[in-house]
Amino acid sequence: MSRMSRLLRPFVVTLLVFAMQPAFAHPAPDGFADLAARLLPGVVNIASTQTIKGGGEPDMPDLPFPPGSPMEKFFHDFMDRNRQGGGGGGGEPGEQGEGRKSQSLGSGFIIDATGYIVTNNHVIEGADEINVILQDNTTIKAKLIGTDPRVDVALLKVETDHPLTPVSWGDSDKSRVGDWVIAIGNPFGLGGSVTAGIVSARGRDIRQGAYDDFIQTDAAINQGNSGGPLFNMDGEVIGINTAIYSRSGGSIGLGFSIPANQAKLVINQLRQFGHPRRGYIGVKIQPVSQDIADSVGLKEPTGAMIAALDDGGPAAKAKLQGGDVVLSFNGVAIKEMRNLPRTVAETEIGKKVPVVVWRDGKEVSLDIVVGEMPDDARLASNDTKPGDVKKPSSKPVDVAGLGLKIAPLSDDLRSKFQLPDGQKGVVIVDVLPKSSAIEKGLKPGDVIVEVQQEEATAPEVVAERVDRFRKSGRKSVLFLVQTGDGMRYIALPLAPLVKGQGG
Repeated sequence: MSRMSRLLRPFVVTLLVFAMQPAFAHPAPDGFADLAARLLPGVVNIASTQTIKGGGEPDMPDLPFPPGSPMEKFFHDFMDRNRQGGGGGGGEPGEQGEGRKSQSLGSGFIIDATGYIVTNNHVIEGADEINVILQDNTTIKAKLIGTDPRVDVALLKVETDHPLTPVSWGDSDKSRVGDWVIAIGNPFGLGGSVTAGIVSARGRDIRQGAYDDFIQTDAAINQGNSGGPLFNMDGEVIGINTAIYSRSGGSIGLGFSIPANQAKLVINQLRQFGHPRRGYIGVKIQPVSQDIADSVGLKEPTGAMIAALDDGGPAAKAKLQGGDVVLSFNGVAIKEMRNLPRTVAETEIGKKVPVVVWRDGKEVSLDIVVGEMPDDARLASNDTKPGDVKKPSSKPVDVAGLGLKIAPLSDDLRSKFQLPDGQKGVVIVDVLPKSSAIEKGLKPGDVIVEVQQEEATAPEVVAERVDRFRKSGRKSVLFLVQTGDGMRYIALPLAPLVKGQGG
C-alpha cells in the first residue's frame, strides 16, 4: 500500500472531507475574528515529498462522494496540482528508473521563534523532503528533529531570518466538556482555515495505541488538518488534530486531538534527545472484569491485572507478581487497564515511585524504580525457561461444572499441541460445548499454569482447588492460562454442582 493510500484512510486524518456545521445549544461567542487574526501566523502548512520508485500512480481510496460529482473533480484537480514529476532528471510522472515524486499536505504550528514546529508523525512519515509554508506563503525547507509514531507527533526545525510567530501551549487538563475551541489548518491545501466547535468529550480511547487519551471535538477537521492545533479561547494550544471517526471517510463531527499535556512531554524529549524516552516497568497487563474482581475479592472491577513480568525488569525487581492488580501508581489511581501504560510512560525514568497492588485479598504497597522503555518496545515474555520438568503421575481429570478435561503434560501432548519443553502446568484436552470454559475462549491445547494464583502441578490439584473454592461460596475461580496468544488470566464462574455431576 502506498504512503498516499495510507494517508487517505478514513480513520487517520490527512485527507478528510467536509463536515456539516453542528447546531449548538448555547449561543456562540460574539466572534472569533480577533483570536483567529492573532493565531493564524503561528499555524503553517506542511508539504512532504516522497519518491515513489518504479513509477505508476499511487493507489486511490474510495471517495466519500459519488463519481462525476463536482467534489470528485475538485479532489482530482487538487491531487494533480500537488504532484511533482519524476526524479532529478525531470522525467514525467510514472516514468520508470529514478521514480517520481508524490506530495502530501498537512498542517503544523510554530512553538518557538527559533524555528521549532510541531506536526503529526503520519504527515511526514517516509518523506524525502519536508517544506513549511508560512501564512505569507514563504516556503522554508525543514529538518526532521524526531518523531514518535506511538503518540503520532513529530518535531521539525527550520533555519530562517524570516520572523516567526510562535503559539503557546495550554493546560489541556483544564479543558472541560462544553468549552469552545477553534481548529486552524490546511484543508485541501487551501491554506489557513479556521473552524469552531466545542470539546465534546475527554479521555477518548479510539483503539489506535496504548496511550490513547484523545480530546473529542465537533470543530470541523478536514483533509489536510492533520498536525494542526486545537486552541482554547485564550489562544493556547490544547490539542493536535489527528483523527476522525467516520463510516464513509467524511467528517460527521467526531474529531480527535492529542492532548497538549501528553504532546508537550514527547516534544520536549524529541527536542532534547531526538527520540521519545518513556517510563517502563516490564509487565504485561489485562483488564479486570467483574468475574476477575470477584475471584480475587475486589468489590469493583478496577485496576490493571499483571498477567506476566519481564525477567529482570523493574516490576520483577520490585517483587510485583503475576495476578497482582495495580490500583495506583505514583499516586495516580488506576481506574482501568489503559490508565497504567500512559501513567508509567509519563513517569520520570530512574525515579522510585510507590505502587499499590491488590494481592491475597488486601492492598500491598511497594516501591518501584521506573526504567526506560526498550527501543523495540518488546512485550513481556510468556515463555518459561527450559528446565527439568517432573512428570506428574496423575491421569486425565474432568473438572466438574466447568466443562474442562485436563491432563498432565506428557511428551505426546507436548508434540500434539506444540508446547515448549519448559512449559509448566496442566493441559486442556477437551472443552464441552455450551460450557463456561468455551464461552471464555478456552480450547484444547491451552495450558492452565495457575489456579487462584497457586501453581497447577497436576490435574487432581486443579480439580481439588476448584471444588474447595466452590464449597467456600466463591462465585468464580481465577486461572492463569497459556494460550497461543500469550499468558492471560481467565475467571470461570463456579455454579453449584447439581446431582449427577462428578467431583
